Amino acid sequence: MASRADLVIHSAAQLCVVPSRSGGPQRGLRLGDLGLVSNGAIACADGVVAAVGPTEQIRADWWAPVEIDGSDHVVCPGFVDPHTHAVFAGDRAGEFEQRVQGATYLEIQASGGGIMSTVRATRGASVSQLVNQSSPRLDRMLAHGTTTAEVKTGYGLKTSDELKMLKAIRSLDLVHPIGLVPTFLGAHSVPEEFRDDAEGYVDLVVDEMMPLVVNVDEPAGSSSLARYCDVFCDEGAFTLEQSRRVLERAKEVGLGIKIHSDEFRALGGTAMAVNLGATSADHLVSTPPEEIEVLAKSDTVAVALPATPFGLGHQDYTPAKQILEAGGILALATDLNPGTAWCESIPFVIALACRYMGLSPAQALVAATLNAAYAVGLGENIGSLEVGRVADVLLLDLPDVRHLGYRFGGNPVALVVKSGKVISE
Repeated sequence: MASRADLVIHSAAQLCVVPSRSGGPQRGLRLGDLGLVSNGAIACADGVVAAVGPTEQIRADWWAPVEIDGSDHVVCPGFVDPHTHAVFAGDRAGEFEQRVQGATYLEIQASGGGIMSTVRATRGASVSQLVNQSSPRLDRMLAHGTTTAEVKTGYGLKTSDELKMLKAIRSLDLVHPIGLVPTFLGAHSVPEEFRDDAEGYVDLVVDEMMPLVVNVDEPAGSSSLARYCDVFCDEGAFTLEQSRRVLERAKEVGLGIKIHSDEFRALGGTAMAVNLGATSADHLVSTPPEEIEVLAKSDTVAVALPATPFGLGHQDYTPAKQILEAGGILALATDLNPGTAWCESIPFVIALACRYMGLSPAQALVAATLNAAYAVGLGENIGSLEVGRVADVLLLDLPDVRHLGYRFGGNPVALVVKSGKVISE
């Protein structure tokens, strides 16, 4: 007698299970194992994957009140976006116009634009205004297949405003289908009021902000508003030693740690973050070979953000092949932000990664699902369609997974399933 499921998707041209490797991410040159099942099917029950396999077998063993015909479609895990700045107010379209006319990122920042432009807008917005402005962005991310996303602060740069951003992220997480992972990025930039006292601002981050982030009186969830702490270690942002102070303090108060490093210039931040046990190191455009080796020998995930150099009109991208040849763990993210990469589409990021980072479509898909889940500490629960994992599933209007990197500019996502329930068609 067949067992009851809540949902069965059957007859998929290709079912991409995306299996973990020995219970972990796919690393090095082994990246790209999709666990393909032709004419595949998946049964979802109680919010998790109950079974995957050939359609004939699954339909014989399982029945469900909701069945979806996946003929001529690809079925894969929901995308995980492990690096976004999706909560903010305002826009920076004027700066984009300046950049295409020749101004550099650092020149715009030095003239009072850049991150501080968004800081001024975000400081002027209430929690509800931030929620109302950010929710449509999450809607578009969901429509493009993102079912879990990390979201950073960093546009408050003042204690009350950083906490306001974290409260907005929590409010969105409670009502939006996308699962959100909150990250405290108080050390995103030195604000205008501390322009000549960067050390004083770091003092504020580690001595005042950090304790409040993890010990706030909130009615929902845990007492901490954030799961991770991040720091921007780069030219024009924070020095290596300032970044170390932030991350060491984050560990002391119980936060996981991440780092923005080597986007413009290598300061040693990647190796430092690895030695501190960072969950991920992100950007990595200028990472030197010796630090790639350190990264590759660790469990720190290298998160590449190809939409950012694309958005800036730069020629250099994360050296993915070197990271993989060294045995590293590679993930992909959008870096959705108002200044350099207003990109809500993981499929477009995959297309960029194939063209400018040399990834195959299979490698890019794993980097945007299983490995991305490990970049936010959720690799044992999401990012794969292995039995027992959360049933976050996409139905792609593509006949073959290779079309995911081959096509660009449109949206291949025909249906989104979150925790076993159809939430977007």
